[in-house]
Amino acid sequence: MNKSYSIIQDWQANRKYTKGKLITVCFRIAHLASRNSLMKILLMPYLIIYKLIFEWILGIEIPYNLNIGKGFVVWHGPGLIIHRNSIIGSNCTLRHATTIGNKGFSNIECPKIGNNVNIGAHVCILGNIIVGDNAIIGAGSIVIKDVPSNAVVAGNPARIVNYNSPSKPELSD
Repeated sequence: MNKSYSIIQDWQANRKYTKGKLITVCFRIAHLASRNSLMKILLMPYLIIYKLIFEWILGIEIPYNLNIGKGFVVWHGPGLIIHRNSIIGSNCTLRHATTIGNKGFSNIECPKIGNNVNIGAHVCILGNIIVGDNAIIGAGSIVIKDVPSNAVVAGNPARIVNYNSPSKPELSD
């Protein structure tokens, strides 16, 4: 993640979806609080409320210590689960009922998602895999192997169905 940090760094990317703005701003505040000990102590009540509201009430598990690049977009957050050791690049879009995590009990073997990745609803991305830049993962896909940059994958297990050009416009909801 770059050195400059703003709690509204995802605002423009979520301009069409107010709920996405709220989810990403709340995540960024919690992430900022977790970056140093003093902030963590001062904002501990916020971190507790964040965890309670997002995880227990809304069913959105985006751990506050997760590394996510700028331009993070969330469409329809409920059911979104991301393991704390996953890494998500810049300008990525995630949709509801998506799981990004490990296989089994290992906490270190988590996915690394590249930049400009568009992930559909009801997707599972599991294990020590890399999803390359500009990839598109179709709804309902189960991804258990690396996805090359610019690939469009779909299915269970996910297979490459096409390649896109990085200059093509992003898919909309």
